[in-house]
Amino acid sequence: MSARPGPGNRRRRHADGAEPPDSTDLARLRRAAADCTGCALHRDATRTVFGEGPSRAEILVAGEQPGDQEDEQGKPFVGPAGRLLDAALAETGFEREALYLTNAVKHFKFTERGKRRIHEKPSRAEVVACRPWLVAELRAVRPRLVLLLGATAAQSVYGSSFRLTKHRGERLDPPPDLAGLFGAAVVTVHPSAVLRAPDRETARAEFVADLEAARAV
Repeated sequence: MSARPGPGNRRRRHADGAEPPDSTDLARLRRAAADCTGCALHRDATRTVFGEGPSRAEILVAGEQPGDQEDEQGKPFVGPAGRLLDAALAETGFEREALYLTNAVKHFKFTERGKRRIHEKPSRAEVVACRPWLVAELRAVRPRLVLLLGATAAQSVYGSSFRLTKHRGERLDPPPDLAGLFGAAVVTVHPSAVLRAPDRETARAEFVADLEAARAV
């Protein structure tokens, strides 16, 4: 994916959120997302990190936002959290190549500490501004199952009042505004939360159990 274009090359500016084209062609959506300026996050990120995977994947996996390595490479889940996710997916019988992987927010939000870029949680306004891209991906892929990693991804789909801890590992129906775009959803923590957990072994085992629950769905 090409780097984020400079101000003179942007084709559109949406102060109030993303406005994807009316299309179910993922290649067209990806090209349009590369120029998205629907919230302020595009100003500092290197590029838009759009989803990738088969256009008719049975399972769509959505996380929070790209991290430092995702921002540099332009691909979702290629950093430490992505490697943990890959291992857990393989352990539970999923094939990454068969999944469509994306994020609720398509630009990396961070604060700088010296030469390091430290992840910063996107605001509710930023999640809402970017939600049309996730909806467009759901409409294009129409997966049987959506696996939502972390509270930000879950709230992007189900609203700000949704509590991951209350519904973790459950089979959930689509919300009314997304009815028909996917069959069911399962929510769990983001793999980065496993990496930060004081007891990483227990956290990883619980994460794997959630993936097994999703596999059963």
